[in-house]
Amino acid sequence: MECLGTPNFAAMVVSTSAPWRSRRGRMRPENVCISHREYCHLPSVRLRASAGSESCVAVNEGFADKEDYIKGGGSELFFVQMQQNKEMDEQSKLADKLPQISVEDGELDLVVIGCGPAGLALAAESANLGLSVGLVGPDLPFTNNYGVWEDEFKDLGLGRCIEHVWRDTIVYLDEGDPILIGRAYGRVSRHLLHEELLRRCVESGVSYLSSKVERIVEASSGHSLVVCERDIVIPCRLATVASGAASGKLLQYEVGGPRVSVQTAYGVEVEVENNPYDPSLMVFMDYRDHIKQKVQSLEGQYPTFLYAMPMSPTKVFFEETCLASKDAMPFDILKKKLMSRLETMGIRIIKTYEEEWSYIPVGGSLPNTEQKNLAFGAAASMVHPATGYSVVRSLSEAPKYASVIANILKRSHSKDIFTRGSGTGNISMQAWNTLWPQERKRQRSFFLFGLALILELDIEGIRTFFHTFFRLPNCEDVAGISGIDTVFS
Repeated sequence: MECLGTPNFAAMVVSTSAPWRSRRGRMRPENVCISHREYCHLPSVRLRASAGSESCVAVNEGFADKEDYIKGGGSELFFVQMQQNKEMDEQSKLADKLPQISVEDGELDLVVIGCGPAGLALAAESANLGLSVGLVGPDLPFTNNYGVWEDEFKDLGLGRCIEHVWRDTIVYLDEGDPILIGRAYGRVSRHLLHEELLRRCVESGVSYLSSKVERIVEASSGHSLVVCERDIVIPCRLATVASGAASGKLLQYEVGGPRVSVQTAYGVEVEVENNPYDPSLMVFMDYRDHIKQKVQSLEGQYPTFLYAMPMSPTKVFFEETCLASKDAMPFDILKKKLMSRLETMGIRIIKTYEEEWSYIPVGGSLPNTEQKNLAFGAAASMVHPATGYSVVRSLSEAPKYASVIANILKRSHSKDIFTRGSGTGNISMQAWNTLWPQERKRQRSFFLFGLALILELDIEGIRTFFHTFFRLPNCEDVAGISGIDTVFS
């Protein structure tokens, strides 16, 4: 389940180590690319882009560094590619709906790199404010399943994109009484969300080029040149990278920040017999031990929970989720744990409709907010370091961020500020400070610090933690107003 609303309280361990190290123990300078022979046993490390994951950076020369490689899929890259390359025939092709970017038309105001929810939303909002906007990225569909709090999505005007709603969400921590959160949860239709965001792009006049982006070059005028495949160069006044977490080739990130961790989940949508879950309740977490034995193996080192969406009494989406780990929990282990759990519960799978491999980098460094190129979505480290949520924040902040960018460009249009050496940086910093003001940076640091504890907890410690949290006196009020947003969104 993608990061709109998956209940993943993944945490980042605050690392005090400076440069990154490979598992082979050798130091590497940050500007050296990583070859697939050294870091990957997969047949290929060429990463096709996915609108669902917002990743569209050309990788013919490898990732920017090891952290970028981890963000892009790391040891689980093969499965990440499988998820990204799913066929979603019902979703429209961008190229069929949007006019093609023509370099002969002159310079664009803004180029948005990345065609995921964040990229499409920002492009549409910016063009709606009168900017000439080009969208660049491979023409691929949204492939991840999205879960969301119903009230949040309705507030965004996207309620019609929800295909199924559960009146409440339930948590099982042990054999004691389950906990009802008191908040409705919805499953988002990938098709409807994609079509709605695409419709907004069409109506606002966004143009499009299906291509990966190789680099962004600053021209002598102070403007940007977006260099794409086949030597296509798109001139623009500003470029914003919304190409997913693995965008280190296009963006600078703070040096010496916390190490990135990974949240992984393996899911199946299936037809079953003997489903024990109430179809009116979404299973937010099931941490119960159904096997009743100590596991002295790799599987036992990773506490996981079951996340379940009963679409009907017999059709269910089950997902085995690892909160977060310093090294990604392998999908094959997650699948083994899920199948063992279902078998022990007496649930028999009759038919499998779809498999899902969810890979979400959490934590890590913030972008360098003094650079000219802007960022949005996961590329801007907007994924919540404690939960894996990202898309709701991106969709909700796109209008404000687009407004700031539009005001900057309109003010500078007649002043030729871009040709002044320091002016460009100051202009970009206004947008960066809107996305990452000091208060939000401090809040993120708090999440990293607090959730580092959860990363170290064993299964009993995690159960104790959530027993305490969910049984707070004002838990229902928290779930409905602000506190739950601090922890869950």
